[in-house]
Amino acid sequence: MLDVLTLVTGVAALLLAAWCGWAAYRDQPTKDWHFIGMAVVSVLALIQLVVGIVQLARGEEPGQGTTIFVAYLLGAFACVPAAGFMSLAERTRWGSVTAAAGGVVLAVLEVRLYDIWGG
Repeated sequence: MLDVLTLVTGVAALLLAAWCGWAAYRDQPTKDWHFIGMAVVSVLALIQLVVGIVQLARGEEPGQGTTIFVAYLLGAFACVPAAGFMSLAERTRWGSVTAAAGGVVLAVLEVRLYDIWGG
C-alpha cells in the first residue's frame, strides 16, 4: 500500500484529534470547522480505501491476509464519520471528545493497516 498516504492520513487524524481535544478542553462542542476537518480526514480515508481495493484487484497480497485488511480498510473509512455523527447528537464538550476519540482511533487503525500490508 502507499506508505505516504497511510502516513498523511494518520497525521491528519491526529491533528483532528488534537483540534477537537482542544475544543473539549475549552468546554466547547464541535463546530462547523471541526466537521470540515472531519470531512477532509474522511476523504483521505476514502482515497486509501479505493487505493487498497485497486491494489487487491491487481493481485497484490497483504502480508497478514486479505480479509483482515479489507475489514481494517472499511473500519478506517467509517470511524471518523461515525464519530462525527455521534458528536452531532451530543452538542456539549463530550461531542468534541467523541470526535477527538475518532481521530485517535483512525490513527491507530492506520498503524495497523501498515502492519497488515507488510510494513
